[in-house]
Amino acid sequence: MEFQRDKSFVSGRLKSFKFAFNGAWKLATTEHSVMVQLSIGAMMTAAGFYFKISMTEWMFQTFAIGLIVAVEGLNTAAEKIADFIHPEYHEKIGFIKDIAAGAVMFAALTGVAIGAMIYVPKFL
Repeated sequence: MEFQRDKSFVSGRLKSFKFAFNGAWKLATTEHSVMVQLSIGAMMTAAGFYFKISMTEWMFQTFAIGLIVAVEGLNTAAEKIADFIHPEYHEKIGFIKDIAAGAVMFAALTGVAIGAMIYVPKFL
């Protein structure tokens, strides 16, 4: 079966959105780390409503949640590709996976810092 490229801009974008939505759904429903991140994001969103955070705080919080979930998704994709290419343990594959996990850690630490800057003053 040969892939047919959609030459229409609108229908091509709609198909792209469908693929992206399917990928996001698979990520959110099959990957436990993403489920955890989305749950934390939902709790932080609820906290934002509870504490009536400012528009600027909402922007930073929304950015942090999106950043963390996006980097987690890229990490998952890198791990799946690595496992597909080399299913058994390999030192270089392990190195690649560690780097991808490190990127998630940087994103998560950024999220924690943003959350602390927003919410710690509300408790003091």
